[in-house]
Amino acid sequence: MIPIGAGPWPGVILYMDAGGIRPAIFDMARRLSDAGYIVLLPDLFYRYGPYGPFVPKEVFAGDFRVILGPLMATTGNDKAAEDTEGFLAYLDTRDDVAGRTLGAVGFCMGGGMALAAAGTYPDRFAVAASYHGGNLATDAPTSPHLFAPKLKAEVYVAAATDDGSYPPAMAERLETSLTQAGVRYDTRTYPAAHGWMMPDFPVHDPAAAERGWDDMLALFGRTLQGGN
Repeated sequence: MIPIGAGPWPGVILYMDAGGIRPAIFDMARRLSDAGYIVLLPDLFYRYGPYGPFVPKEVFAGDFRVILGPLMATTGNDKAAEDTEGFLAYLDTRDDVAGRTLGAVGFCMGGGMALAAAGTYPDRFAVAASYHGGNLATDAPTSPHLFAPKLKAEVYVAAATDDGSYPPAMAERLETSLTQAGVRYDTRTYPAAHGWMMPDFPVHDPAAAERGWDDMLALFGRTLQGGN
């Protein structure tokens, strides 16, 4: 998505949540674009083939794993990082993208992917943000915390309270990895449930989401637009 007005603009890749491509995630990309960024929103479920669009409130009313599990199985941190090579190649063809360093932001499933992408292409990302990302530091060989030694981007981790997919011990493990690698990072726990940023989720928290947006835009403004 392209801002209105004269460019060039900083580029941001938005790594979607497990709800896939749908109106709500387009609205989020548009909001970021309206703030002055060219936003690339890739469909990370392209390997699965046609799907949805899903209505999260309906999906979460039943066994969401039955519906979303097969799609999620087609991607992962490693595959998203692999796909990012193509995303970067495309953005490099555009003369309205300012500079070579970009931002990455991911939600839920996409949070770990944003960190993995920034660690895989350290010279291309100035900042990577994860919002209510889960499984950010596990024993899996593709765990996001393992990318810490390669990261050059500033990292922001926005966590939810009482989030079973990102418990305190996991947060400590991730933060230890970032600290040991010398990564500049910040973390914040929002008083909301996992998924609070997504406007079509049953757990959407408007007040916490607005705070999340304010923090994200301040972070991107400082790292991508040279603001203070």
